[in-house]
Amino acid sequence: MTTTTTARAEARQVTPPEDRYAAELAFLAAHDPGPRPPGWRLTPRAVVTFVMGSEGRALALPDGADPAGELPRKLEIGGKFVGDRALVERCVITLAGERGLLLVGEPGTAKSMLSELLSAAVCGTSALTVQGTAGTTEDQLRYGWNYALLLAKGPSPEALVPSPVLTAMATGAVARVEEITRCLPEVQDALVSLLSERRLAIPELAGTEAAQAHAAPGFTLIATANLRDKGVSEMSAALKRRFSFETVGPIADLDAETELVRRQSRAAVERSGAAFRVDDAVLEALVTAFRDLRDGRSAEGWEVERPSTVMSTAEAVAVAGSLALSAAYFPSDRDVLSLVPGHLLGVVRKDEPKDAACLQGYWDGAVRRRAEQGSPTWRTLWDLRHVLED
Repeated sequence: MTTTTTARAEARQVTPPEDRYAAELAFLAAHDPGPRPPGWRLTPRAVVTFVMGSEGRALALPDGADPAGELPRKLEIGGKFVGDRALVERCVITLAGERGLLLVGEPGTAKSMLSELLSAAVCGTSALTVQGTAGTTEDQLRYGWNYALLLAKGPSPEALVPSPVLTAMATGAVARVEEITRCLPEVQDALVSLLSERRLAIPELAGTEAAQAHAAPGFTLIATANLRDKGVSEMSAALKRRFSFETVGPIADLDAETELVRRQSRAAVERSGAAFRVDDAVLEALVTAFRDLRDGRSAEGWEVERPSTVMSTAEAVAVAGSLALSAAYFPSDRDVLSLVPGHLLGVVRKDEPKDAACLQGYWDGAVRRRAEQGSPTWRTLWDLRHVLED
């Protein structure tokens, strides 16, 4: 295999946080030698610092913390989650108490990212994950079998195929269940005994020591659920009692959301080898439009009709990335700002095609009024009103 082929094989579109931020995790483990819950790689305080960042300060290692000299003496920890620090602290305390954590919120509010960061910081891996769907089975939360071994030798520990949840139980790690309300109620109920009794019966191995799988210290579970999916498969009262609920909301500050969209879209585009050429005025207008349509009110207080679809930050990142790729691959064809209305129309019509009227109303209201106030960016957007009628 050539060097180019090897590099291509090793490249990944998405790097797990435990790999991407391995240097920060190693540094924080040495920087804060305080008490840690059973099985944790970091102290609770260090977990919060890993997620929220060190607020622009470079942290210093205490004397003797790195006798091998493998770590930097000082390191600034970058912020990864844009949100309420108190929310993150509550999540960490819930996990420290080995209680299930349920992150709920609108789609695109970084619930999954937060669960990945917490898992990586607590136990060193975010990979013990079950993706909830209508087709998720109870075996995917409990265990399955290697049928070749099962037929050859009968039920045995060697033939058992543990689920990510069972693996987390055995190793004292954090398991993750994405979109838990997408799972059927009978599948969800498999978690009730796991979270209350902290053990799993394996009746096929009755009479052996492996007939009961017990949770090691540190085991817990993080689940996510979208508020839009609340009625898909409502969680039972018994399962709800096993979780602490935390709501992850949209980013409150325009500048913070714009910076997040810039950072994440830039990273995605640069991974493809293209240069990021979307100026700040375009990004701010894009994020402002998303926020106005999401909130049903402009920053100036003007009423805006909300579309059915969720105008999430994650969607704004995707649109900003598309604008940057257009600028990189078709640099002289058109102005990047001229592409914004078409992309917004695609997002707004995603759930309900008739919601194109909402976007037209937004243009006739907030966009027009900003153009009349003299903003050149919004004047250009207003002149592109015809794009929404195609």
